[in-house]
Amino acid sequence: MSRIQRTSQMTSRHWEDILEEFLRFKLLNGIAKTTHKDYIRTVNLLFKRFPDAWGSYYKLEEAVIDHLNQEGIAPATFNSRLTYLRTFFKWCVEEGHLKKNPLTKIKKRKEGSRIVAISIETLQELIRVPDQSTFVGMRDYTLIIFTLDTGIRPSEALALQPNDFNLISGWVRIPDGAAKTRVSRTLNISPVTVDALKRLIDMRPRSWANKVPVFSTETGNVLNRHTWGDRLERHSKQVGVHITPYALRHAFALEFLRNGASAFSLQKTLGHVDISMTKRYVALADEDLKRDHIKASPLNKLI
Repeated sequence: MSRIQRTSQMTSRHWEDILEEFLRFKLLNGIAKTTHKDYIRTVNLLFKRFPDAWGSYYKLEEAVIDHLNQEGIAPATFNSRLTYLRTFFKWCVEEGHLKKNPLTKIKKRKEGSRIVAISIETLQELIRVPDQSTFVGMRDYTLIIFTLDTGIRPSEALALQPNDFNLISGWVRIPDGAAKTRVSRTLNISPVTVDALKRLIDMRPRSWANKVPVFSTETGNVLNRHTWGDRLERHSKQVGVHITPYALRHAFALEFLRNGASAFSLQKTLGHVDISMTKRYVALADEDLKRDHIKASPLNKLI
């Protein structure tokens, strides 16, 4: 293995070779396919913007700081880039490719709540938009109501195969290979969603069987998160509200709590490792209760 040259404080190997070695290591440790792609995209973006950054440690340090301080970058994007790049550079240091990590002391930015509340009326309009007479329209409709019924992550939904579903009993098993947390879980499905899934599967060529994901393109290729996001944006424009795939997950979580489910049930359903993220939804649901109390308290009439 090539070690660090003292003059440059980094190895003479090309960053692409090192990234490939890093990704093999991460795959052996069981990272999700989406995480694998995110590492590739994030590291490549850095060196696409700063092709000479790997020339010396000082150039690298300057490049990553400029990259993260890009004008107009959202806190969520900043934190995502920081996480992936810092992990990659940490591994480089451990393997002797880099003397020190230029991002060790950089802190994440406060994102605030990214949870979007969507009214029931808007969601009702949205599910009427896709043309259910076509495969693509039926797929989009089913994916929308499936997300609203289960709160599943977009990447998890797009990885599901037909044999992950039990449409007779009304549940879906998210395999550990598809789950973001690498822990499988089972989600219940409502009869309306079961019916939509049956209709969608009936529109698929028999030759696809379990070789093609349930939510695929009409040619049987994998439907990625970005394409699905574009599709949903197109549908949501027709109802006058910008809705993302994750906004559907947020909508499920809030309505789930509003309709009486416990925070613990929500945590298990969403696949959160701990209760901290779930508490954000609880806080918003509690705000609903506070507003209702202000409007409905008997003291409003008594005093």
